[in-house]
Amino acid sequence: MKKNLHPARAACPCGSGETYGECCGPWHAGLAEGLYAPSPEALMRSRYSAYGLGLIDYLLATWHPSTSPGELELPPLKWLGLELRHAQATGDAGVVEFVARYRESGRGGRMHETSRFVREGGRWYYIDGVMAQDDTQA
Repeated sequence: MKKNLHPARAACPCGSGETYGECCGPWHAGLAEGLYAPSPEALMRSRYSAYGLGLIDYLLATWHPSTSPGELELPPLKWLGLELRHAQATGDAGVVEFVARYRESGRGGRMHETSRFVREGGRWYYIDGVMAQDDTQA
């Protein structure tokens, strides 16, 4: 498991405006102790931060077992920012629409996705996402 070296007092990678220690850090560090993101939005933000920090174990642990790839290799992307467009939870189902900007091999890009989440046993999981048709390379 990769050790997370992101400082708790640094800005959270998800762009919430909070420090990492106030935002995604507790979910990353607390997973083993049963501390889980309390909403689809919080889980999506923590997964975005985990991608940026290379926390593969966290990504796999928060992926629903029915759709999890089982293993994951992260491409060499530099994540540049997250824009949350919509987040909703109704009962044990949730959706989050977001745009994530990144840089790969000197080229900018964006990922526009609507992600689905489910809550089981009081814990939210990522199920899958649908990419929007307007994704472009910058």
